[in-house]
Amino acid sequence: MKKVLLRLAVYLLSLVVFVGGLGFLGYSHTQKEFYNALREEAVPSLEGVTIPPHDPAKPTVAVVLGDSSITTEDFDFLIPYTLLSMTEAYNVYAVAPDKDLKALSGGLDVVPHYTYAELDALLGKDPDVIVVPFMPIIAEATYAPTREWIQKHANSDTTFLSICGGSGNLADAGLLKGKSAASHWQAIPSLRVFYPDTTWVEDVRYVHEGNTLTSSGQTAGIDAVLHLISQQVGEPTAASIAKQISYPNYEFVANPKVEPFVLDYKFSTYILNSTFRWQKKQMGVLLYDGMEELALSSIFDSYADTGTTRVRTISRTMTPLTTKHHLNIVARHTIENAPQLDKMIIPGGDAPSLAHDDIKFWNEKGKADVTLLIHADSPNRYVFEAPLEDLAKQEDLLTARHGVKRLEYRFDNIKLEGSALPLMTYAHLLLTLALAFFTAFFIDRKFIAKKSICCLHKRTL
Repeated sequence: MKKVLLRLAVYLLSLVVFVGGLGFLGYSHTQKEFYNALREEAVPSLEGVTIPPHDPAKPTVAVVLGDSSITTEDFDFLIPYTLLSMTEAYNVYAVAPDKDLKALSGGLDVVPHYTYAELDALLGKDPDVIVVPFMPIIAEATYAPTREWIQKHANSDTTFLSICGGSGNLADAGLLKGKSAASHWQAIPSLRVFYPDTTWVEDVRYVHEGNTLTSSGQTAGIDAVLHLISQQVGEPTAASIAKQISYPNYEFVANPKVEPFVLDYKFSTYILNSTFRWQKKQMGVLLYDGMEELALSSIFDSYADTGTTRVRTISRTMTPLTTKHHLNIVARHTIENAPQLDKMIIPGGDAPSLAHDDIKFWNEKGKADVTLLIHADSPNRYVFEAPLEDLAKQEDLLTARHGVKRLEYRFDNIKLEGSALPLMTYAHLLLTLALAFFTAFFIDRKFIAKKSICCLHKRTL
C-alpha cells in the first residue's frame, strides 16, 4: 500500500512540476508580451512632435497614460481618444506623469502631449473630462502620481470616464465608493474582492452615476463614449460618429441592458493558448502618417491578446508619426531592420493612398510570408470584423470566438471560418503531459519498482 501511495505521489508531483511549471512560465511570458510590452529598443529623438492647438472655448478631455514602467491598455486609450476627437467639440490630449515615451499594451509607443502638471498650468482649472484606461498597478511608487492626479481633480465639475478595466483604477483612487460601476466581465470577480464598497454590475454595457461613467469590456467602451457625446454634445453627433465608424451596436447607447457574459470553454482556450502555445505567430503592423487610430487598435486587440501572436510595430523611419487625430506614435523597428515575419498587417481603409510610398518600400525591402491590407477591401466595415475573421483563418474557431466574446462584440456580422481547434496548443499540452508521465515512469522503474524487486529477491534467498 505504501508503494502505491508513493507511486501516486511521484506521478502527481511530476504532473505538477511539468504541466504546472511549464504552464506558469508560458502564461507569464505571454502576459508579459502583451500587458508588459515595454520598449527595449533605443528611443529616437522626439523633437518635432506636434501638439493639437488649444481652443479655450472648447471643453478639454485628458486621456490618461500610465508611467513608463507599465503599459496602458491600447483599446481603452485609443477608442475614447479617437471618438471624442471626431466630434471636433473638445480639446483632446494624451497626458502622463512625464513626457517620456509611453507603451500601450501589445507594444504600441505613444508620445504624451502634456504632463499632468503642464495640462493643469495650461487650463488653470480641472479638465472637463478625464478618461481612465486600464493601467496595471504594479509598483506603488511609480503609479502614485497618476492616482494623485486623478484624486486631485475628483470633483463634481469633472466627468470621469473609465473604459473596461479602467474602472479598477477609478476604484483604487476612491472615486467609486458607494457607487455602481461596470467593468470587463473577466475582471469583475476580482474587483468585487478588492473593492467591495462598489456595486459591480454585469448586465449593462455602461453605468453613468453622478460624475463617473464606467463601461464594461472593450466595445462597450464605444457605447459609453457615444453616450457621453450624446449627453454633452448632442445625440445627432453621437449617431453621426457611430455611422462613420460603421458601429453595429448603436442601440446599446440608448439602452445598455444586456445578458451578462459568463466563463465557458472559450475562456479555457485563451488560457491554454497563453500557457502552451510556445511558437507564436510573428506579425508586423505598419505605422504611417495619418493612419486611423481605431484601425490600429483593432490589430492589437484582435491578435496580440490571444496567446497566439506577437505584434511588432514597423515604419519607414524611427521619427514620430502623427495619426489622423494628432496622436504621436513611434515604431520599434524600421522596415529595413525588421525581423522575418509570418505576416505584415497594414491597417486602415485609406492605407492604399495614405501609405502608398510606405507600402511600396515594404514590398521592396520587407520580410514577411504574407502582406495583408486588412481593411482596404472593405473600408466601410466596422474595423474589428476583418481582423477577427482573419484570426479564425490564421488560428482556429475557438480562439476567434473567444476573441469576439472578450471584445464583448454582440452582433452576428462576423463570418468565422477556419480550423475547429487550436491544434498546435493541444499538441504542446500533450507533449508536456507525455514528458511528465515518462519522467514519473522512469523514477518509478529506476527506484520504486527496482527496490521492490530487490526486497523480494532477498526474502527468496
